[in-house]
Amino acid sequence: MDPIIVLQAGVATGTVLLFATVGEIFAERAGVLNLGVEGMMLIGAMSAYSVAVSLGNPWLGLLVAMGVAGLLGLLHGVISIHFQADQVVSGLSLTFLGTGLSLVFGEGLSKAGTVSLLHSVSVPFLSRIPVVGPVLFTDQSVLVYVGYLFVPAAWFYINRTRPGLHLRAVGEYPAAADALGINVYRLRYFYVFVGGVLAGLAGATISLAISPGWFSEMTTSGQGWIAVGLVIFAQWDPLRAAFGSYAFGALRRLILDLQGPTTLLGLRNPFFYNPYLGFFLQMVPYAFTILVLVIGSREAIRKRLGAPAALGLPYVRGERR
Repeated sequence: MDPIIVLQAGVATGTVLLFATVGEIFAERAGVLNLGVEGMMLIGAMSAYSVAVSLGNPWLGLLVAMGVAGLLGLLHGVISIHFQADQVVSGLSLTFLGTGLSLVFGEGLSKAGTVSLLHSVSVPFLSRIPVVGPVLFTDQSVLVYVGYLFVPAAWFYINRTRPGLHLRAVGEYPAAADALGINVYRLRYFYVFVGGVLAGLAGATISLAISPGWFSEMTTSGQGWIAVGLVIFAQWDPLRAAFGSYAFGALRRLILDLQGPTTLLGLRNPFFYNPYLGFFLQMVPYAFTILVLVIGSREAIRKRLGAPAALGLPYVRGERR
């Protein structure tokens, strides 16, 4: 087990979580809770791979995945913003819908054969930096490098720009924002769409770059739910989301390596010879996600963590709260 390989794979896998988590941060910062990330990721992964198989163009597949997942996010917006339905129920329904659609339209894709994928590249000079170079800049997908630039851009947008101020206002005090002339409904629709687009990008990153192929619901392996938990872990901050995403990615790769027959020192690995210990290790990331969601469901703790004050609450113009 090589630590450099574990960290390198963690950065690649963490990029999937990064896109999905930051997309959910945008939606929740606008006051809309969307638990349909898993479904949007699945429909994005299926759409991207299907287009890449049919047309031989992975970049077009990437765009289609983002568009389809964005439209699915808008459906959640219509239900939760226009009809003011319960956002938790709507989000869960979206997961079921996205999963079902991806399974139906993805039938037979697992046997599609070879397809043009997004290639991995190394960055000249930067890849030669000791330790950091091999981990961050050697043989990584183009989308991994996009993630490096995307995180500080998202943080700057939310915290240092006027549109970011409007976003935070809509999620914190929508009535005050409305009184200042900010269109609360339009912004909430827009950022729910953005969340869907980024979830679709996360799904496409899996099927076209990180783990190429389509393997039904196992393509995402529950990473959409991990992304929802990471939003709380990151306290709705893109920089913390990047740290959590890469850490979870490295943890998932470490768990796989720990199930090999030998340890780092070449000794007999007890996890390999005891399957129950291996199953326990695989459960750890998801158990942690459940724990974070349970803790984050308590309103007092959510306020302490910095959750948007209007998160999950439908806005009705003129209504007092």
